[in-house]
Amino acid sequence: MPGLDALAHTTPWRLRHPGEKALLALGLVGAAVALPPWPGAPIVGAVALAILLGPLRLRPGQVLRAVRAPMAFVVVGSVPLLVAVGGDPLVRWAPEGLGQAAALAGRGTAALLCLILFAASTPLADALPRLERLGVPAAVTEVAALVYRLLFLLLETACTVREAQAGRLGFRSWRTTYRCVASQAAAIFVGSFDRARRLEQGLALRGYTGSLRVQVQERPLSVPFVVASAALVAAVVATTLVLA
Repeated sequence: MPGLDALAHTTPWRLRHPGEKALLALGLVGAAVALPPWPGAPIVGAVALAILLGPLRLRPGQVLRAVRAPMAFVVVGSVPLLVAVGGDPLVRWAPEGLGQAAALAGRGTAALLCLILFAASTPLADALPRLERLGVPAAVTEVAALVYRLLFLLLETACTVREAQAGRLGFRSWRTTYRCVASQAAAIFVGSFDRARRLEQGLALRGYTGSLRVQVQERPLSVPFVVASAALVAAVVATTLVLA
């Protein structure tokens, strides 16, 4: 099970209705995107981080591990704004892009923390079945669940193959490294098709008719939580507009 999804099963908000947490997280995401980057992004990011470390009781190390990979995309998207292409010299420093890069990085980081807030408190198995009630086609949710699961199975297979190759001194030189990487890719490619074929056969033998029906535990909406979430988002918006 992926680390973030496993973490979501242990947080105090695990048994809350996913709609409550979606209202809070997506409301903060909307605030991070729509409000002025300063001071909107720092305020939204600070609120999301406070919830992660406070009510959700995550450790700073857990939050850092959850955000470090997505933060790479934020950095990659922000750095190009710091340079200009064209003229003499061809590539040069663009001081006017510093503000845009900071705004993009701030908004991206704040929105990322808000999404981590939802992902770290809501297992995928709780969220996907309820999307069908909102009108999302069942085929979409089922494909999303299967892809999500199979991606991590393939990653586990890749790690196993790499460990086996390393144990046989397969990475002792550039030549053997290229050979091992190629064989690893081939093994994963063939294995993924074989796994998909066996999955299809298993579904057919179980009478699959186009829908994977699962039992969803009913959880009532907490009106106080919904009101508190809406009030928090409204307070963030009001504070940002006052300070802007």
